[in-house]
Amino acid sequence: MNHLVQKAYDAFSSDYEHRVDNHSLYNIAYERPAMMTQLPNEIKEKTILDAGCAAGWYTEQFMKRGARVTAIDLSPEMVAATKRRVGDQAEVLCLNLTDKLPFANNSFDFIVSSLVLHYVEDWGPTFQEFKRILKPDGILLFSVHHPFMDIRRSPSNDYFATELIIDQWKRQGKFIEVPYYCRPLHEILNETLAYFSIEKLIEPQRVPGTTRGQMCKLSSTEGQSTEGVKNGTE
Repeated sequence: MNHLVQKAYDAFSSDYEHRVDNHSLYNIAYERPAMMTQLPNEIKEKTILDAGCAAGWYTEQFMKRGARVTAIDLSPEMVAATKRRVGDQAEVLCLNLTDKLPFANNSFDFIVSSLVLHYVEDWGPTFQEFKRILKPDGILLFSVHHPFMDIRRSPSNDYFATELIIDQWKRQGKFIEVPYYCRPLHEILNETLAYFSIEKLIEPQRVPGTTRGQMCKLSSTEGQSTEGVKNGTE
């Protein structure tokens, strides 16, 4: 599974580096504004792990606000794109979120993971690592596909199943196979609550000024849900 995700995102790297920031309305008008508003205004000198950095948009935003950022991604091409964006101002590493992470306990004030966890079948080991490397009052902020989006592509058409979907996304005139896991909302919540306490669940609305006409130009719906969680269980 990991090699299929890596292959897909290696192929996407140029698109993410040169197009997504200005032309992907679902990122611009939904997911990114929803995620960024959940961070405190003051993050100067805070340590942040960008877990699944893609081409480094979040990494750059955190750096501009004075945070000390470490960025990681499974795709070597995405890692290279992030390095081109931020230079040596952040540590950028090619790592797999399903492996043990090479960071000391209590290393980070925040872990931000944007549209990544649906590529991970078993969240347990990943959340265990996140919990280990977060500071005791640290925050994990993550976004994933909305379950109602994925059910339309489910092989079984069973909302309550956790199953692998092989989707196809068109980029630069080519179709690229993208594998990810769909899971129902109760599983998303319960797997998170096994390691963290949930402060907020958000289903983003489009930012003001984004017209329906602009949204209709998009070829597919990529809904997201966003969660902010605290280290430690209730």
